[in-house]
Amino acid sequence: MIQVARKGLVVSASLALCLAAAACSSSSSTSSTPSSSSSAVSVPSLSVSSLNRTFDAMTALRSLAAAGKGNVGVILPDTVSSARYTEFDAPYLTQALATVGLSPSQYSVVNAQGSDATELSDAQEDITKGASVLIMDPLDSGVGASIESYAKAHGVAVIDYDRLTLGGSRSYYVSFNNVQVGKLIGQGFVSCVTAWHVSKPQVAVMHGAATDNNATLFAQGYDAVLAPYFANKTYTDVVNTADTWDPPTAESEFQQAFTAHKNINSVVTPNDETAAPIIHYLQTQGVKPDTFPVTGQDATLVGLQNILSGYQCGTVYKPIYLEAQAAVALAMYIRDGKTPPAALVNGTTEDTQEHVSVPSVLLTPEWVTTANMNSTVIADQFVPAQQLCVGSYAADCKTAGISV
Repeated sequence: MIQVARKGLVVSASLALCLAAAACSSSSSTSSTPSSSSSAVSVPSLSVSSLNRTFDAMTALRSLAAAGKGNVGVILPDTVSSARYTEFDAPYLTQALATVGLSPSQYSVVNAQGSDATELSDAQEDITKGASVLIMDPLDSGVGASIESYAKAHGVAVIDYDRLTLGGSRSYYVSFNNVQVGKLIGQGFVSCVTAWHVSKPQVAVMHGAATDNNATLFAQGYDAVLAPYFANKTYTDVVNTADTWDPPTAESEFQQAFTAHKNINSVVTPNDETAAPIIHYLQTQGVKPDTFPVTGQDATLVGLQNILSGYQCGTVYKPIYLEAQAAVALAMYIRDGKTPPAALVNGTTEDTQEHVSVPSVLLTPEWVTTANMNSTVIADQFVPAQQLCVGSYAADCKTAGISV
């Protein structure tokens, strides 16, 4: 569920013309653009499509990294809302920072461990130690705005990573298209209802924490998909639970709903972490595989195993290595006073509190089921096959075409 930004820089007219002429369309091409440090230098042009699992695109930014000033501070939010921050974001961000040529003394990657106070103090410490750019995934918009205000006062740019800080003053935002994430959850649920022959879906709808703007965008996506089914009475919207990313709280909320409404036979859950305890609870209630649709996000090990065993419809996979590289690429342009190319900054996201459009790198998520698990998460080594296909899941992996 799994997503640091800067103040909205505008692509120069000359760069826009260059891009229109397709002269800047690949990571190997360059363009001469004025900078704050020199009158005419060769600026690498990077596109979203040039990012891949090999991290090769990062090598094209070594000249920017060498010329740039200041350190890069990366601050991740917690280890509870998703295991991704420890398992994937931190190592991928570290790999990207090292691949562009920064030394370990020029960057830090830390986790705030779920504390607003820690996240703010981490940012202040990074700035004190010479950071010129922060890549920051805010625990919530309140602490995010405080960090961005402090950074701005000290001349430090911020990139919002994965979550947008509402009311903030970041320069850029890097994430996956989060409304599309929600749409994939909703569409996956609908497909699952059909495939599992649930004739009269009685649905519990769950949401992530209200303090997380991503949760709002996810819900916007799946609510839009489900609305027509509720409107024409094909599905019944039985209950909407309170907002949370905490798995035990989500389980408790679902148990209460399920106890009060025994007709519930399906649930829309916004990520694998909250789905897992709900699935375990359903198993204790005698629910059989391929009968009770449950959704997810983040392609966690447990989530993928629940899909293989027929207890989860699918999961939204977000190749985090793309997100990490995009954030580091933005940081390299910013450190050297350059404007990132439009082929990289491919969209905008609305800060609904400030009513401004934030220049954004928006990446494409994918819905993963047993049908494409091998070609996505396994091919990317996001979850190793030997870790996934253990015990009772070995036979399920074989059926899904996954070999160890």
